[in-house]
Amino acid sequence: MRRYSPWLVAPLLAMLLTGSPATAAITRIDWGETPDHQKVALYTLTNGHGMSVRLSTYGAVIQGLEVPDRNGKLADIVRGFDSLTGYLVPGNSHIGAVIGRYADDIKGAQFTLEGVTYHLNPNTAPGNTIHGGLAGFDKKVWQAEPHDGPAPSLTLRYTSPDGEEHFPGTLTVTVTYTLQADNALRLDYRATTDKPTVLNLTNHSYFNLRGHDLGDVLEHRLTVMSDTVNLADENRLVTGAHEPVKGTAFDFTKPMAIGRHINDSDMQITSGPGYDQNFILRGKAGQLRLAARVEEPLSGRVMEVLTTQPSVQLYTANGAKPLTGKGGATYLQHGAFCLETQHYADAPNHPEFPSTELKPGETFHEVTVFRFPKPV
Repeated sequence: MRRYSPWLVAPLLAMLLTGSPATAAITRIDWGETPDHQKVALYTLTNGHGMSVRLSTYGAVIQGLEVPDRNGKLADIVRGFDSLTGYLVPGNSHIGAVIGRYADDIKGAQFTLEGVTYHLNPNTAPGNTIHGGLAGFDKKVWQAEPHDGPAPSLTLRYTSPDGEEHFPGTLTVTVTYTLQADNALRLDYRATTDKPTVLNLTNHSYFNLRGHDLGDVLEHRLTVMSDTVNLADENRLVTGAHEPVKGTAFDFTKPMAIGRHINDSDMQITSGPGYDQNFILRGKAGQLRLAARVEEPLSGRVMEVLTTQPSVQLYTANGAKPLTGKGGATYLQHGAFCLETQHYADAPNHPEFPSTELKPGETFHEVTVFRFPKPV
């Protein structure tokens, strides 16, 4: 018998009993505490169309995202766990979380900035630092400030002390999630520092537009607004080289099923196994523009990703080990995709890449929007 998450059943049952359409709102519940006794809350933002998002103060996680299909039926389309405990399991904390201080890899767990070399905490087998180190932003409890209204929002704040994970500077970071009336979830990242540092923030949500618990994403049709992809070596580290996507397995310039080339013999794919590529986006970084579009044929759901960031990382949930997620769902390999808007991996060690340096007196501000147009 299929088990349904109580987070999905409750709002549907309420609507059936009252006969009333949804109204924009924001609610909060206590959601446990961390091993060091920091209390964690879970907020739910709902818009007037019944779309909702659940946000945890642990890791600034998108814990749930319920979106209607072509028949108006809601489904939760992101991977996650029913309780805080699931995110505390080693290897799970990044799922749906804000990643920082530096999303993706820094080679050799070190970089040089303004003549000073910083040695970070390595957390991968080859001795690199990925996703901020041993205890990145995905493992922190953020302070919450809710904002009610027609487009409810939640601002989450974290102050990273100078030297945390050996990154320089006291960094004050906020991410504001806004659930807009047009069925779009907007993420505004802002940060300031008191010393020169490097910064690369993203959200690591895993999407399946059929439903988080409904099979693989190989038939999802993906378009990426990119003509060029950064190349990586067999350890998934960027080399500094890039190539045009035309005529390759990375040519998503027109809608193409994610699974069409996922078993190709190209080393860029076999090292996954699957997609784990950084696409250089068209247009000017700093301006909000369309980065990607995904269509799911069975449900009709469509997701568009807009961003001010220079690139997007496509990841196709390549891990072979199954996970038990919300409602007892089994999450299998290629059962979700990530579109992580970000700067390039290892940019501090590649002066030819767009800079990720943040200086005192500057304000880091990047925007990403997950927009859900009318289903097709």
